[in-house]
Amino acid sequence: MPERIEWLEDGTASGAPYSPRFGDRYRAELGGITQSREVFLAGCSLPAAWAHQPKWTVLETGFGLGLNFLVTWQAWKVDPLRPRMLHFVSTEAYPASADDVLRAATTHPELLPFATELHAQLWGLLPGFHRLVFEGGQVLLTLCIGDAKAMLKQQQFEADSVYLDGFSPQKNPDIWDINTFKAVARCCRRGTRIATWTIARSVRDALAQAGFMVQKTPGVAPKRDNLQGEYNPTWEPKKPARDKGIPSRLATSCVVIGAGLAGSAVAASLARRGWKVTVLDAATEAASGASGLPAGLLAPHVSPDDSPLSRLSRAGVRATFQQAGALLENSAAWALTGVLAHGVGDSVRKLPSGWVKDSSEAASAWSMTAAPEKLAQCGLPATQPALWHARAGWVKPASLVRAWLGAPGIAWVGNTSAVGLVAKENRWQVLDAAGRVVAEADLVVVAAGYCSRAIAATVNDAPTLALQPVRGQISWGLRTADADALLPFPVNGHGSIIPAVPDGKDGKDLMWVLGASFERDQNRPDINPKDHADNLARLQTLVPETARQLANDFSSGKVQAWAGIRCATVNRLPVVARLATTAHATDVWACTGMGSRGLTFSSVCAELLAAQLHGEPLPIEYRLAQALGGIPAKLRKTPKAI
Repeated sequence: MPERIEWLEDGTASGAPYSPRFGDRYRAELGGITQSREVFLAGCSLPAAWAHQPKWTVLETGFGLGLNFLVTWQAWKVDPLRPRMLHFVSTEAYPASADDVLRAATTHPELLPFATELHAQLWGLLPGFHRLVFEGGQVLLTLCIGDAKAMLKQQQFEADSVYLDGFSPQKNPDIWDINTFKAVARCCRRGTRIATWTIARSVRDALAQAGFMVQKTPGVAPKRDNLQGEYNPTWEPKKPARDKGIPSRLATSCVVIGAGLAGSAVAASLARRGWKVTVLDAATEAASGASGLPAGLLAPHVSPDDSPLSRLSRAGVRATFQQAGALLENSAAWALTGVLAHGVGDSVRKLPSGWVKDSSEAASAWSMTAAPEKLAQCGLPATQPALWHARAGWVKPASLVRAWLGAPGIAWVGNTSAVGLVAKENRWQVLDAAGRVVAEADLVVVAAGYCSRAIAATVNDAPTLALQPVRGQISWGLRTADADALLPFPVNGHGSIIPAVPDGKDGKDLMWVLGASFERDQNRPDINPKDHADNLARLQTLVPETARQLANDFSSGKVQAWAGIRCATVNRLPVVARLATTAHATDVWACTGMGSRGLTFSSVCAELLAAQLHGEPLPIEYRLAQALGGIPAKLRKTPKAI
């Protein structure tokens, strides 16, 4: 359950938020907004310090009710000299509910528009990282749910400003101890400003031990003094090996090879950061490969041990729905319908044991045991094992690809085959089959599906991309009068069906989408009539009543087909990895291997790649990024084949 908060009468509309756990108030007695502005923003010399900077990163210990984030976001919003990107990273062991965060902001009407946007994204905050996106991707909030020390060990960035804002040292000493400050220091550079409202001697001594030089400054009533300072140790800080050499790249020119979900997501992420991006593809139109299917499901993966695949899928679902909501027309190109995961044979999924035991609101916001009425709506028995994914639905991949490629700073070039790369002085050149240079840039990202393997092989000393082609064919048709009573929401498990998607013409008609086949080591997207029968057979096992309703369409030849070649890895996790770098620090990266979860993985993988390039906060935990090959190969003692 969310952290319990008591609201004490204090003469304001909302009341004063009070923590029974710590026996302390969440904000200053005379108004938290003044403390946020004077203690933290002014204490870190903001907004003046971030003027004209390409990005700025704030680290906060203790998100609480989000007031410091809202005040910082507002200051960024009104500042004409603001940085292009604002990162705000905050740790929180006991997250409050979205409703309590919104209620706390009602005391400050000028913050309500910001708090309302925050409220909409504060759901499903399970332990780990959660990336929330605002201002078209220029304000990024990374909530690290868990113990501050443990969470910061899973991050990789250098903060420009640090807010220390936990409950009082007497009430919550763990967040003010030397180990926490050492974890904070690892995320700082020399000169990083730090500010807090407490001047406790224990805090000052611990900060000094961690390398911070601090001094008392005039406080905000009723406090007489505050504390300000900067990270400036008398010794040379020893960074963990994984943090050495992390670049903070200037945005210049980039070529992305591949105009599917992976490539277009990378292009959009880099363009938001100021890169000039050229996207190359051999096809005449974007999303002509595996990303061209009429519609795809977007749902989290579930496993009893909450595996890396499951955790990455949740981050990916959140990221893709953020993008779809910002860029596409709801109900026309995407819809948050919920998805029933019907367990059939080996596809039966079990929730993590901790979710079942705790029955947490954060977990159920993602997935829960399907209620009998959900099963009844599909004509399934109440005893059938199934899960209900609340944050799930469908998306038209090609619509998302086109939206990403239409962003400012991106040039799309079709009918251009890229087969190899060569380093030339301080740039990378892209070659076609005849050896001609078709593009060159400081950065190249290979996102060409299964073709990525051959392209990467032309780069000297690059690790081998162990990719596998997987052919998939779907069946689809227009809904007829007999099909009006089809399922009220998508179902997946043994195959999948999306019952109602606006067609690609004028959107007046609805189509159903069924599939897909899964043929490993097949790299030709030919249509196979037999796959229609196989798709229908899977549907008969998945949702028998719906299969009966659609049987006539199959027998009468009204069903149409689409086939594509997915690109998969052995462990079903995508690849986000640096393949090569020159003496001038120009890079070649790979972002590929999305398998059948391109909609799920593309956006979060693109943000991970951008974070690695720029030394930004990671959108997912370090261990999870490492599992994707997302840590630069030169930081490993022995390069690891991907």
